[in-house]
Amino acid sequence: MWPRNSPLAKRALGTGLALIVLAAATAGVAWYFHWRSHRIIVLQGAIVVKDSDARKQTPIAGVQVTAIDSLQIETVKSDSSGLFLIPLHEGTKRGQPITLEFRHPDYFLLDVQEFVGDKLYIVAMVPRNTSTQNPGHPPFNVGNVTVRYSVKSTTDVNIGSAVKTFEVANKGNVPCRNQHPCSPDGKWRAGIGQTSLDAGTGNVFRDARVSCIAGPCPFTKIESENSSKEGQVISVSARNWSDTTTFLLEAEVLHAMPTYVSHEFYPVIFGKQLSFTLPPAVEGVTIEADIDQQRIFFPLGPADILSWANCSATVNPDRTRVFRCELKPGYHFK
Repeated sequence: MWPRNSPLAKRALGTGLALIVLAAATAGVAWYFHWRSHRIIVLQGAIVVKDSDARKQTPIAGVQVTAIDSLQIETVKSDSSGLFLIPLHEGTKRGQPITLEFRHPDYFLLDVQEFVGDKLYIVAMVPRNTSTQNPGHPPFNVGNVTVRYSVKSTTDVNIGSAVKTFEVANKGNVPCRNQHPCSPDGKWRAGIGQTSLDAGTGNVFRDARVSCIAGPCPFTKIESENSSKEGQVISVSARNWSDTTTFLLEAEVLHAMPTYVSHEFYPVIFGKQLSFTLPPAVEGVTIEADIDQQRIFFPLGPADILSWANCSATVNPDRTRVFRCELKPGYHFK
């Protein structure tokens, strides 16, 4: 132990106090951020169609949702999956009453008395009666609905072949005497020849082969046969330890051609809504349907609007897209 008033004792005391202050400050900062994160409350929920059949409780997009209490009025809109998120002001406490108003032209007005809390607010709205387009006019029948789309792929098309000959000059029966190049056993002097082929931009080689076609072929050896990473260029070298020989290099030339593969399937229909999912990177999405027994093609453009239905799309984490289409007034599925 050091004497109470010694420099070492004072230094140890100061270090201990500094560590205590640092620990307290760290705890204070952590508490502050925890406290602040819990001051802002976000109400989250989903809006679906009210129906006794769970399969027909489809999401409702574009619903205006308003949260009202004594401190604030916050308004948001539901997305294509029916999700709504309402951030409340700082100072809003859990457990206090709040009114949620839901407005959409195709659904009856809905006001819900709730309490602020950590919960999921699931709301079901009742659709208005829009079964007819005009008074006295029967609804249009929509039947035999199919979805078509194309997926772009690449196909290698054989556009010909490449042929080239090359010679490896040498004189047989000449001792090597350790003068490179030599025969594989080091006994005879050898010659090495090489050549290459270029398929051209956008083309690749496949099934390249090289062989000796003239001269004392038994006394030859293919040294290397290499191609570039894309397969556009191939090169070859050969060793000959007898008289001059001739080699033949051949390969098939392929060109990558874009192609489109068409797919067709039937969407799922519940009530007045149909749903389907598309894989990533699809093109030319078209919905085909019989409208009053007449087959019509409807390209599904960026707006996702059909003459007989309104559609919305949601992108999943795996980049697939979920489409939901709801019939417009005056139409019904046959």
